[in-house]
Amino acid sequence: MKKLKNIFSILLVLAVTTSCQEEDQEFGPVLAPTNINIELTYLDDIDDDGELDEVDAPGLGSGFVKFSATADNAISFVFEIDNIRTTAVNGEATLIFSTLGLNTYNATVIAYGTGGASSSQTIQLDVLSTFEAPAELITMLTNDSERTWRIKAEVPGHFGLGPIGGIFNEFFSAPAFDKEGVGMYDDRYVFNVDGTFTHITDSTNDSPDVNPEGTVFGRENLINELNGPGSGTPNGADIENYPYSDYTESWFITGPGGVETLNLTGIGFLGYYIGGDHTYTIESRSTNEMVVRSTDGNGEFDWGFILIADE
Repeated sequence: MKKLKNIFSILLVLAVTTSCQEEDQEFGPVLAPTNINIELTYLDDIDDDGELDEVDAPGLGSGFVKFSATADNAISFVFEIDNIRTTAVNGEATLIFSTLGLNTYNATVIAYGTGGASSSQTIQLDVLSTFEAPAELITMLTNDSERTWRIKAEVPGHFGLGPIGGIFNEFFSAPAFDKEGVGMYDDRYVFNVDGTFTHITDSTNDSPDVNPEGTVFGRENLINELNGPGSGTPNGADIENYPYSDYTESWFITGPGGVETLNLTGIGFLGYYIGGDHTYTIESRSTNEMVVRSTDGNGEFDWGFILIADE
């Protein structure tokens, strides 16, 4: 009987081993990308028409540089500059360098192949940035220290979408409190004068102690860029109550074509996760309210939001 048990155990191990080997084979060979090539295009608005044009290095002061990366056996790319990572599946991303003056940066391109294998290449580039945000805009955002903002849910049109470059709430304009309970209205956005941005994903569970757990609202597929611990609840093309904890990124202001633009680093976002370049043009602003818009990562729509200082 003991021999039979031993034989059974050996057969079970062999079966499990064979099964794992078959599963591993499904992934195919693990290939690290080779022959990484990086091209840089400096961009500035030469004729003040709001469109960025190609210029010679180090640029004319906008701080915009388009990165184009290719590599053999690559399926996705990540650009890393000053410890800030930007994912670009197709190898293209326009990045913004906001430090005033002419500065030299190290930029690393990481190419990912099958099975998670990766290769990288680092280059240096010089970029000129001359835009300095108006002092009253910095005061509005931060109260010269820190200031907390929220989506102005109580007014119609606080959230909407429309055609790229058109009226951003032409296709949909949310009635007051239309998105109650989906993970948007309990979020708070803290802008600090030192350039840090904190997204509190649930402002209702922080008393008496801080609880970083919360949920957010976003676009199907795109919201997966957050790599959260859960999938949320699908509702049409929306993902509601996607589990996500408080996080901190950085913010800065640029002015392409004279348009004040709020830039958030990494995965930083406002209201509804849409991916893209995480930049929000400021359509209008007062001392305690602003209207912003951004283009989604699918290149389909412009999304608009009304934010108000939470005071």
